[in-house]
Amino acid sequence: MSNPDNKWKQPAAPPPPMFFGKKERDLVKQVNDELAERVVGQTVAYYPVSLEDSNFHDIYGEAINKVTLPPVRVYAYVVVENEQTNEKYGYDYQTKLTVNFHRRRLTEDQDLYVRVGDFIQYGDEYYEIVRLYNDTRYYFGQVEHKFQISAECVRARRGVFRVKQ
Repeated sequence: MSNPDNKWKQPAAPPPPMFFGKKERDLVKQVNDELAERVVGQTVAYYPVSLEDSNFHDIYGEAINKVTLPPVRVYAYVVVENEQTNEKYGYDYQTKLTVNFHRRRLTEDQDLYVRVGDFIQYGDEYYEIVRLYNDTRYYFGQVEHKFQISAECVRARRGVFRVKQ
């Protein structure tokens, strides 16, 4: 039997995870990068808003005309939602996007952070990010390792932003 003096002694550190350590997370990142870029991901152009060049209102913090930085090509999983409503004067169509970004690919490899108010070009149309879901998926169920960022986007009005050259 074990030594009775060590009955209640705690180990100095918890045991390392058996199957879901850093090497496994890096492998999953590599596989997801390849899947997103070569198999199922779609290309979007991400336009981050320039905080220095946009003329934001001092009190409200809003800008009438937003200036964006040059676009960054990002591979993501895009879900298109088309809604049709019957209004009093005819049909109204609204297109929404849900863009699922790979978190580690953006932050570690491209040094890009998704923010509400930034713009995305998908096809010939521009969309504005209106809502973010930052903790929708986790690596192996570990809440400290988030997997993706989901952005809900609506079609932007023409002329609402311009690209800085």
